[in-house]
Amino acid sequence: MDRSNPSKIKAVILDYGEVLCYAPTAEEMGRMAAPFGMAPLPFRQLWDRDRLRYDRGDFSPEEYWSALAKSAGAQLTPEQFAQLRQWDLEMWSHDNPTMVEWLRHIHSSGIKTALLSNMPHDMVRHVRQTFAWLDQFDHQTFSAEVGLVKPDPAIYEHSLRGVGVAASEALFVDDKERNVQGAQAVGIRAIQFRSVEQFADDLKKVGFSILPNTSRSNSAVLPVSRLV
Repeated sequence: MDRSNPSKIKAVILDYGEVLCYAPTAEEMGRMAAPFGMAPLPFRQLWDRDRLRYDRGDFSPEEYWSALAKSAGAQLTPEQFAQLRQWDLEMWSHDNPTMVEWLRHIHSSGIKTALLSNMPHDMVRHVRQTFAWLDQFDHQTFSAEVGLVKPDPAIYEHSLRGVGVAASEALFVDDKERNVQGAQAVGIRAIQFRSVEQFADDLKKVGFSILPNTSRSNSAVLPVSRLV
């Protein structure tokens, strides 16, 4: 018996945004909102409106940002479009060292690991170029590459096939309630991530004893208020 894993979880499937990385700061969102002549929170709502379609690969970057500009009544230069694309990558690039360290512990324990993220092609390329710790995943599922987004049941099933386990043998972690519910609907145990401390407590409740280090500060980057 694996004493570190009495819950019989054979694979851990992790979201990226606001789990392995911090949320954008209010300042970063404000920087992006400025060319549109909008305040940060209304801009975040506009940013979110077609984001799942962008994540699924329905829109090119040019189409996505042009649609935002049209909705906001903004006239943007090609240079501003390029800058917005870069800022969008940067504001989702503050990795959470506590969760990355936990990922390494999970991987080294022999439990399979998978990344399951709603992410557009721009960001997929960026994270692969930026974060060497992606090699800690046995399988990676990015929405833009498979043409599916959470909480579509098919994207969870794709991830399960990638790590070769049954739904009942997997644990899924995501910051969004709708994605957690989507995982549960296909039979995966799931935890909604709100903080490292809460996450550690919830892991204990499911009998999983490899815990993140809650003594490390988890507030290096202060997130803008979540709107979804």
